[in-house]
Amino acid sequence: MTGAQWPDLAGRIVRDAGGQRHILPVRVYFEDTDAGGLVYHASYVRFAERGRTDFLRLLGTDARRLIDGSESTEPAAFVVRRMSFDFARPGRMDDLLEVETRVKELGAASVTLDQTISRDGMRLVSAEVVVVLVSISGKPLRLSDAVREAFQAHAAGAKNSRA
Repeated sequence: MTGAQWPDLAGRIVRDAGGQRHILPVRVYFEDTDAGGLVYHASYVRFAERGRTDFLRLLGTDARRLIDGSESTEPAAFVVRRMSFDFARPGRMDDLLEVETRVKELGAASVTLDQTISRDGMRLVSAEVVVVLVSISGKPLRLSDAVREAFQAHAAGAKNSRA
């Protein structure tokens, strides 16, 4: 199956008055819940990871190409350096959630992202996640011009530095 057959499988990038953001729909399944039928907190971490991964894919810089080295001269990957979650409301089995990802700030080798997971426009969880581009050997790598430009195009009002 190709992306052309399932165009929204990776979500979509939306442009509006609030800037640009990636939105990924996620259905809550039994495996995502605790014994009470509420979304288990670690499931939100997985949902946020899917949002970040598909955002990167739609920017034209998918994780597989970074890891196999076809994106640059050295194999690399974005790894989480720091994440902070605020759990406001519970999600429940069978809910259809939206994972929204926005670029907040660019560093020399890092990207700070704001993510919100909502149901019917109501915020359930918000997160700030800092990812760093590192070589397979673990050394931080500067964002390539192509990767930086792709993120900057989606960083409405974001602070952009090379420090």
